[in-house]
Amino acid sequence: MTELETALAAALSRRNGERLTVTGLTRLSAGASREAYAFEATDSSGAVQKLILKRDPPGSPQDPQSDDNRFGADRATEAAILDTAHRAGVPAPEMIFLAEPEDGVGTGFVMQALEGETLPQKILRDENLDTARARLPVQLGEALARLHAIPPDGIPGLRTFTLDDHLKAFRRVLDDYGQPQPGFEYGLQWLHRRRPPTEPLVFAHGDYRMGNIMVDESGLAGILDWEVGHRGDRHIDLSWPSVRAWRFGRDETPLAGVGQRADFLAAYEAAGGKPVDPTVVHYWEVLGTLRWGIMCMTIGQQFTSGRERSVEKAVIGRRVAETELDFLMMIDPV
Repeated sequence: MTELETALAAALSRRNGERLTVTGLTRLSAGASREAYAFEATDSSGAVQKLILKRDPPGSPQDPQSDDNRFGADRATEAAILDTAHRAGVPAPEMIFLAEPEDGVGTGFVMQALEGETLPQKILRDENLDTARARLPVQLGEALARLHAIPPDGIPGLRTFTLDDHLKAFRRVLDDYGQPQPGFEYGLQWLHRRRPPTEPLVFAHGDYRMGNIMVDESGLAGILDWEVGHRGDRHIDLSWPSVRAWRFGRDETPLAGVGQRADFLAAYEAAGGKPVDPTVVHYWEVLGTLRWGIMCMTIGQQFTSGRERSVEKAVIGRRVAETELDFLMMIDPV
């Protein structure tokens, strides 16, 4: 056993009151700022649990207010978010335990591993998932209504991101970029001029889209990647899955590449979500498109500055102009 497997086995054994063994520890792709490992835990009866360890890389900043962490929750808050969502009946992985320093597994948590497909291209094209795709717009709407019904004040450490916070963040990134971006400047002015009425803030996932869901042959099997969960406007979740980048080329089905916005929003309302104004959803979809464009810009800059010589970051950076055209067509269609 590796050192990490030994530490995980000991941590699980202490919490379960019996000796467990850990095998099959495998590093997963989890981005540059987080680490994730899949493994199996076996108890004395031979029963096997498939689990995931998600943690900060060793030596990474631990201050949740540091620049490296300002756009995401720390691991303790993410664990609380995940646990709250699962207990509320949202299809989220079950929390197993939040790591303590004495566990020796790093700053993170262990959660249930769900079964299903996460690769968008396969979800959108696999013939075996035809039925699942047809069900997804309604299932995504129903799950989101349950999520937004969770009282945000009950989640310790949950941050607040209002519309003002988003617009100020865009302004700050554009000012710091050092190169003119007239399309983004125009889009930001458009968003300021057309601000919708303020609504009460809800518990929002913040990255609710194709790529962060798991699908099996019956449909929605799980919602993943909760690290940007926050107290915010519900429209960020109602609009983000329809942003063109998350359709993966299937523009005829703008809701996550699998269906129509109207079916998703109708299911959301039918499951208890407050009535939705499509014009406000459109506003937030424009905002989301600008958000993705600015993300592409900053990711690309990591490559051009020489900080990270990653082909993936270079490819994403090249999508800035594409995203700029997307939101300009949304606000000034021809």
